[in-house]
Amino acid sequence: MTGALLLAPANWASTALFTVWPTASIGLAGLWILPSVVALRLLQRPGAGLLVGLLAGLVLVPVSRFGLTSVLTNLWWAFFAEVGFLATGYRAWRTWQHYVGAAAAGVVYPLTAAGFFGLWVQPLWSQVLFFALCAGSLLLATWCGIAIADALRRGGVGLARASRAR
Repeated sequence: MTGALLLAPANWASTALFTVWPTASIGLAGLWILPSVVALRLLQRPGAGLLVGLLAGLVLVPVSRFGLTSVLTNLWWAFFAEVGFLATGYRAWRTWQHYVGAAAAGVVYPLTAAGFFGLWVQPLWSQVLFFALCAGSLLLATWCGIAIADALRRGGVGLARASRAR
């Protein structure tokens, strides 16, 4: 599974960065949403992102120091890749909907992980940087996922009706 091949080294890199400068490790957050963005863009089916997140998490279990938690982590990020489409009942498949999920994760993740990162005791500039790195990483990864999926589609991968997506 390609997502797991990307995320296995990302898990270790994020852990190493966290020990040196925890705020910098959040700059890798987008890597966790990228595989689901590609799947949703290519397949345009409800749950495609969650399925990719589940499979990537399962593949990561033996190679990640986080074990089964990898499955939950990947499902959590995959959920946000689905949010923009879930909001419309999966009736619309527009490009901007991918960014809605990334933006939502860029706000929700820092708030839910603030205690783990000790965010509220850091100086204001560090808090702002944390939110900016998280959101920027997620938006950039979403853009990359869309670009990858579109390139794959041009190469003949994915659904024919998906080429009409905006």
